[in-house]
Amino acid sequence: MQVRHGLFATLMLATLAGTAQAADEVVVYSSRIDELIKPVFDAYTAKTGVKVKFITDKEAPLMARIKAEGANTPADLLLTVDAGNLWQAEQMGILQPFDSPVLDANIPPQYRSSTDSWTGLSLRARTIAYSTERVKPEELTTYEALADKNWEGRLCLRTSKKVYNQSLTATLIETHGAEKTEQIIKGWVSNLATDVFSDDTALLQAIQAGQCDVGLVNTYYYGRLHKENPGLKVKLFWPNQADRGVHVNLSGIGLTKYAPHPDAAKKLVEWMTSSDAQGLFASLNQEFPANPKVAPSEEVAAWGAFKADSIPVEVAGKRQAEAIKLMDRAGWN
Repeated sequence: MQVRHGLFATLMLATLAGTAQAADEVVVYSSRIDELIKPVFDAYTAKTGVKVKFITDKEAPLMARIKAEGANTPADLLLTVDAGNLWQAEQMGILQPFDSPVLDANIPPQYRSSTDSWTGLSLRARTIAYSTERVKPEELTTYEALADKNWEGRLCLRTSKKVYNQSLTATLIETHGAEKTEQIIKGWVSNLATDVFSDDTALLQAIQAGQCDVGLVNTYYYGRLHKENPGLKVKLFWPNQADRGVHVNLSGIGLTKYAPHPDAAKKLVEWMTSSDAQGLFASLNQEFPANPKVAPSEEVAAWGAFKADSIPVEVAGKRQAEAIKLMDRAGWN
């Protein structure tokens, strides 16, 4: 009997030891480029001793994987881009809310889920890029004005299939209603200089090459291209400064519904919104910190300050389906 008790105690100790060891690790499913997040996770491990393992893929396969794995998922966190994707993950039931006074203090409500299912980590503006050779900045005013006749044959757009454009359109619907937004989008389409592009980098290169004069891009694409080519004859313009402000979206993170290590995962998320992590994370991505107490990197700050749209970013998800249908009707491929 004593032998059996001794064996049971040994097994219990081994189980507890295994649990403690597992709690010293957090698993992240990430759609971000490895080199943009590894330094952040390495810094956290150096600070806390907690290992962060991450698996990289596109957002749709990662969300489908978490859904399929169910309670057996090894993923504690989902890290991805665009509020539309995070909202979709929330609707799929693969995230769980968690209250955190730290997140409440660090990240403004407009950059978090209203149900506390995810939080923004870094911000990107989807703004106007223009040729410094063929456009004067005083010619530019708003997103809506790009539908005017004076931009006919001068506008470049990325495909409507990309969530970034779907989110921009969703916020236009929230602001103007569907009917007016459709008129704006039709105006954009009629002003196209060429077929839509598969990515923002190609669009910026088209402006540089003279295929078009203006376009809509995410700021960090401009940052990457400008870093490679400091002589780039393209600049950024902040639209709608006299009214609602620039459309801002984000990269963000959510706790999975069946996270094996929820407490350790929450601590990582809270740290990623702190001043130390925000400066590192945003500068690596050439994005703006989601924590307003943290200044952007010198390179990002050089683009100039702007007023951002105050619409909660989760609107991008709530109106996503409506936006896709509208873009299709307007002929935006």
